[in-house]
Amino acid sequence: MQIHVTDPAGTAHALTATPGWRVMEVIKDAGLPMRADCGGCCACATCHVYVDEAWLGKLKPASSEEQGLLSESYEQQPNSRLACQITVTENLDGLAVTIAKDSL
Repeated sequence: MQIHVTDPAGTAHALTATPGWRVMEVIKDAGLPMRADCGGCCACATCHVYVDEAWLGKLKPASSEEQGLLSESYEQQPNSRLACQITVTENLDGLAVTIAKDSL
């Protein structure tokens, strides 16, 4: 499986993704720039990504906890999500996200 990640500089990366991993873990494992300060506990917004519009409907809805954290971001957009809250599944093969600048 793969996910497609665009870093804040605009460089595209095709990353091998393991089902069950969180998108944040895939990005960090690849060495791409992302702070992810809380390590995936949904306690910060430093793994903020923008999900490609074509993929939004395939994700589980954001929890109220996630929505609250995203609302504090200066860079929030309608397609904002926390990468720690997106679990890689077979139906997300090819998922495309862009790392938000406030995740650096």
